[in-house]
Amino acid sequence: MASLSESSRVVVKVGSALLVEDGKLRVSWLNSLAEDVAWLKRDGKDVALVSSGAIALGRATLGLPDGTLPLEKSQAAAAVGQIRLARAYEEVLAPFGISTAQVLVTLEDSADRRRYLNCRATLEQLLGLGAVPIVNENDTVATDEIRFGDNDRLAAQIAVTVGADVLVLLSDVDGLYSCNPKTDANARRIDFVDSITPEIEAMAGDAGTGLAKGGMKTKILAAKTAAAGGAAMAITKGSVLNPLKSLANGASATWFAAETDPQAARKRWIAAMKPKGEFHVDAGAVPALLGGKSLLPAGVTDVSGTFGRGEPVVILGPDGSRLGVGLTRYTSDEADRIKGERSGRIEAILGYPGRAALVHRDDMAI
Repeated sequence: MASLSESSRVVVKVGSALLVEDGKLRVSWLNSLAEDVAWLKRDGKDVALVSSGAIALGRATLGLPDGTLPLEKSQAAAAVGQIRLARAYEEVLAPFGISTAQVLVTLEDSADRRRYLNCRATLEQLLGLGAVPIVNENDTVATDEIRFGDNDRLAAQIAVTVGADVLVLLSDVDGLYSCNPKTDANARRIDFVDSITPEIEAMAGDAGTGLAKGGMKTKILAAKTAAAGGAAMAITKGSVLNPLKSLANGASATWFAAETDPQAARKRWIAAMKPKGEFHVDAGAVPALLGGKSLLPAGVTDVSGTFGRGEPVVILGPDGSRLGVGLTRYTSDEADRIKGERSGRIEAILGYPGRAALVHRDDMAI
């Protein structure tokens, strides 16, 4: 069974009701979460936080009433609250020497391939540099058509995007129950879910707190996304101090098993794509690719098809045999211009600096 101690990259979802009470931050709780993040970082783990709270903080600052707000007022509250939310995380993590970064996304960013890859590259860089990204839906610009709508599913998408092996949803309940524990004394918590069956889905209700948008149904949808992307997921009670340490020490929770590991899930996703073009490689590139190396321009002899950055391209050996599929970091025109050249010549040829690889090994299914 998955656990925090065995993980290498963790995404944690923090809900509004945990962070904000009566329009104000729960500072002592946030400080305890920062202690947990620092503890995970000291153990060598990458950590990203998907945090609600901007609208709840902003509406209090602007004096807006409780209840559902019109879209434009929600966006105004988000614009005001996001500054306060980002500053709060920066202030609690800075004493541990941890840098924070604000990342605002919409559903449209994950649906558009180029924007998705750009988001992934930015998050990878931040995590690689030791920073903790604070991710939230970009409520200031999002409309209903391009919204995730709840941060449970956003957190699952971020977990898949960064290749996390564990996703933790800090909730107002300590897991998935056979029925609603608030109304049925016979409700029992499900400690481990190996696969999400119709019976498991039927256990999910819509009950949530006043500030939270996501009920248990959204958490089950998040678990489906996370599991398919190679991340185990835990639902645990987040209102306690040091909730992540509590989870690691055996606090009540429901764990959902991952269907595969993150890298294998990504390779499977890439392999299933319909290629938009072809890279023909020389004999020297073949053993390098089979050995797990990236595809460099120097190894490419011919480029065919019309494609943009981030689109799938089939990789063919010198005899025309199919080696695999990869997501190109250059357009077809750019790739054609730099084929057969050393990576150090890319800037001189294109007139601007580019990435060394045509297809990075993490974006390739061989």
